[in-house]
Amino acid sequence: MQDDPDQLTQGGPVSHRSQQIQAATPFRMLFDFLRRRAAEEAGRRDQGVLDFTFGDPHELAMPAYVDALREAAVPRDELWFAYKQSERPAQDAAAASLERVVPLGWTGDHLRMTTGGFGAITVAMKAVADPGDEVVYTLPPWFLYEILAIEAGLAPVKVPALQPSFDLDLEAIAAAITARTRIVVVNTPNNPSGRIYPPAALTALAEILEEASARLGRRIWIVSDEPYNRIVFDGATFHSPAQYYPHTLLCYSYGKTLLAPGQRLGYLAVPPGLPEGAELMDAVDSLQVAGGWLFPNAVMQYAVPDLERLSLDVAALQAKRDRLVTALRGMGYQVASPEGTFYLWPRSPVPDDEAFVASLERRGVLVMPGALFETPGWFRICLTATAESIEAALPHFRAAIEEAREKATG
Repeated sequence: MQDDPDQLTQGGPVSHRSQQIQAATPFRMLFDFLRRRAAEEAGRRDQGVLDFTFGDPHELAMPAYVDALREAAVPRDELWFAYKQSERPAQDAAAASLERVVPLGWTGDHLRMTTGGFGAITVAMKAVADPGDEVVYTLPPWFLYEILAIEAGLAPVKVPALQPSFDLDLEAIAAAITARTRIVVVNTPNNPSGRIYPPAALTALAEILEEASARLGRRIWIVSDEPYNRIVFDGATFHSPAQYYPHTLLCYSYGKTLLAPGQRLGYLAVPPGLPEGAELMDAVDSLQVAGGWLFPNAVMQYAVPDLERLSLDVAALQAKRDRLVTALRGMGYQVASPEGTFYLWPRSPVPDDEAFVASLERRGVLVMPGALFETPGWFRICLTATAESIEAALPHFRAAIEEAREKATG
């Protein structure tokens, strides 16, 4: 649950909601981590700091991506840069692409363009939940679910995943459902574990939510966070919760597939055939305006048809995954081979993952501790670093685990 509100200052210049957000453990840890990372990079920029923290690009953008934005920036008429909501050509192109990944009969009517996955999740939560309702999600999570819930006035309820598989703990999810539960967040492929939840798990989850919704007399919704649904390895097939549970709001971000997270573009999709679909779309339209015009800017929307034809090099990403997994296992690390996403999720060789991450940091290798994902004992490595950076980091990963072994044996 979120931090104790009684610990927060009353009557000051900053709102109670702002204080709750700032006090949330993942948010506080993330910003402390960002400050340290910035200081580390600034102090050692000329010494070759190797950054494996965030899913940022480490090479220049794809030329075709730049060309698409350049072309979209050329005005065709006087309203080219006028206020935009969801542009129909963008919706249609996005729907056609989504249909290839999650074949449910999507059209542009079923989507609204948003300011990245952030905007989609923010609007999805507010569209179906009221202040005081509960949001259930699995640990380790994407580390900003908690503050998005708090900002919406919702109560986060956290359920640890099964370890070491990091599959959904369906019994624990069922046990966490109360009369206040309104949303269950599903993130697949999962950040940070790289797990793609299989049809059996999603079917079982759908059965749990159908039963609970009927028992409680109110619908429980899935918010499906799917920014990596096209970044899958080894020919794996992605399955969305929307294929098994129609009361699913699907959230997508182009920042992952195009490796351009600073260009805010995504969408929120409501499955075809849902009786509440039209009413939900009206609510989404209203919330996007009320939330501060949460639509992507005009240029990004004009570019969508061209951007949908592009992708980062998934084969190259898989090759980096294979190289790093093989090397780390050879050193003695316990690490599963992720089925998708940008990330590896190894077990820390010592229980204190923050201390181990600090030992890598002293060697100029920056990774994220599991504690930041509310799952101590693990750490995250981002694969968007270059192949050269991976090779340069391997001796440091070896030295760090050898140092940990020496300390453990006295």
